[in-house]
Amino acid sequence: MRKVSISILFMLVSLTWGTTWLAMRIAVETIPPVFATGMRFMFAAPFLIIIAWLRKKTLLFPPGQRLFQFVICIFYFCIPFSLMIYGETYVNSGLAAIIFANMPVAVLIASVLFLNEKAKLMQIAGLTIAITALTGILLEETNTSTESHWQGITALISAVLIHAIIYTQCKKRSCTVSVITFNALPCLLAGLILSATGWFFERPQVSTFSVHSILATLYLGAFAGVFGILCYFALQQKANAFQASLV
Repeated sequence: MRKVSISILFMLVSLTWGTTWLAMRIAVETIPPVFATGMRFMFAAPFLIIIAWLRKKTLLFPPGQRLFQFVICIFYFCIPFSLMIYGETYVNSGLAAIIFANMPVAVLIASVLFLNEKAKLMQIAGLTIAITALTGILLEETNTSTESHWQGITALISAVLIHAIIYTQCKKRSCTVSVITFNALPCLLAGLILSATGWFFERPQVSTFSVHSILATLYLGAFAGVFGILCYFALQQKANAFQASLV
């Protein structure tokens, strides 16, 4: 029964988070990327805060790590997620998903560089295969790519690298707060920052927002951002760390 539960949770998280790439593509059809990302977090934050209250989870990191909580707001939420949705304006959803699927590779490299961890032979072999495959895909893209296409690819790769660095910094600082605490308050602050930034610099015309784009943004925040996190939290309770990290 435990194996069945793990399999179901794994599929739910993979399906939920995997479909976010298509949703982001739909969202930016009529909503500017930074403002759309702000909306996404504003939709998610109230649910996460309510869940934190119901589960009696604190919203603040432990004393001594609260400045790092703000760093997470900026460098885990604001910048990478804006780069992700910006990249989707130039790159198709499939390629975006492939680029982000190399997150474990980026985390491995960052762990070696910032945590002085030693990579095992199998990890090095996997790293080599992953980089070779991604390089081949990107080189194939050069046959039909435009300059703007490469802007999207660069934005997505940058988002992967920033996320990988934050993951390693969490480990370096022994940041072991619950997944709800990790997401709730930084998500709210990121939503406020990005919504304000997008409003002043992108000048969104609300009257031009399509129903599909609004629903896609709502899906990203209220469903993928909350349901996905809850499923992942449940998966962490049932599976070992390696199994959970594969998502």
